[in-house]
Amino acid sequence: MYRILIVEDTPAEADALRSHLARFSSERDVPLDVQVIPGAFEFVGAHHQADLIFMDIDMPGVNGIEAAEELRTYDDQVPLVFVTNLAQYAVRGYAVDALDFLVKPVTYEAFVPCMERALRAMRRREVQTVTIPSPDGLRVARQDEVLYVDILRHDLHYHLADGSDLRVRGSIRAVADELGAGFVKVSASCLANLAQVRLVRQGSVVMADGTELFFSRGCRKAALEEIANYVGRSV
Repeated sequence: MYRILIVEDTPAEADALRSHLARFSSERDVPLDVQVIPGAFEFVGAHHQADLIFMDIDMPGVNGIEAAEELRTYDDQVPLVFVTNLAQYAVRGYAVDALDFLVKPVTYEAFVPCMERALRAMRRREVQTVTIPSPDGLRVARQDEVLYVDILRHDLHYHLADGSDLRVRGSIRAVADELGAGFVKVSASCLANLAQVRLVRQGSVVMADGTELFFSRGCRKAALEEIANYVGRSV
């Protein structure tokens, strides 16, 4: 189920969007959990978690652009659709990576292509998680947060995007089976997240945090082919 937020201070406009979402959910058989927040002031600072946000722009106190700027300080990925009658704000909307714009009053005919685009974006964001034992208990991390995994003296090291390094006993083979096709074996002791590779060299890959991982002789050819296939699918 996808969680949808509507940030809108006009009840009639919020109800119209909620009605469009309910109809779309029924027609496409896509379960949606819809919540209405009655203004940007209530939205800012609350760090709401959502899969998609519809944001009115013209709201008193804090407007939708300002709320979106705050949103992007802690979530730069969630799809954001501005709903407005203020076309002059469109350029500023792109600065906060808005997915789309809807002009009031929003008709269902205009809503559907926008929502279909948003649905594709939400589905691309769906990721699996991995559970990693840590000194504080079990850490549940999204797979796209794992930069790479290597092993040293039977200890697996999960290197995460936030800079943390979690260690646990295990084997590279078992981790490869758990993580699946999104990771490439660069050596017998190291798996790299394909989505976190930023530079490919003949003998190595450079990860998003700047770490350079070197291919072993036995893994180099297959790893380069797998990386090439991944890049081709992503284009």
